[in-house]
Amino acid sequence: MLVVIADIQIRSGVQHRENVLNAFRKITPVVLQEDGCYGYELLVDYESNVDYQTKSPDSITMLEHWESIEHLNAHLQTPHMKAYQQQVKDDVLDVKIRIMQKGLTINDILEI
Repeated sequence: MLVVIADIQIRSGVQHRENVLNAFRKITPVVLQEDGCYGYELLVDYESNVDYQTKSPDSITMLEHWESIEHLNAHLQTPHMKAYQQQVKDDVLDVKIRIMQKGLTINDILEI
């Protein structure tokens, strides 16, 4: 199982943020039905009053779970992802994608 963290840098301004959020609202139900997709979550900063939180108002994070790199690659080539990219091209400045795997699981801890 792969965990994908996509850090999406958007242009400053409420309208750019809303455009990207609305685009994700449209495609998320479709993505969740894709073969090999086990999770697709949009994350934004929580509004807290703690001084230790680092906020990035011009950043949206996607947390995704994919069965394999082949499933992820197929996802990136779908018509709805290509349409999403066109829809937000004027709102998104950069996307950094990390492809992760679990480094420690509950089973590893229980074996200790």
